[in-house]
Amino acid sequence: MIVLTRLSGTAFVLNADLIERLDSTPDTVVTLVDGGRYVVRETVAEIVDKIRDYRASVVMLAGRLDSPAAGQHLYLVPNPDPEA
Repeated sequence: MIVLTRLSGTAFVLNADLIERLDSTPDTVVTLVDGGRYVVRETVAEIVDKIRDYRASVVMLAGRLDSPAAGQHLYLVPNPDPEA
């Protein structure tokens, strides 16, 4: 998810995976895969940077969850064998 700013100044959060296209006409227009469009204050380059940072954070978090030390502390269901 990335935070963008409408031309009115209000911020909103957008799922970056739903972006199909970015256009600079001269306002920046974000077009989604479902055809929805948002006109935002950020430049195309700023949005690309936000998407890159977001995806890098997802990869970094996934790496932490995959590490052996993290796995020792994550229990999604109760451990049936308390001695394990």
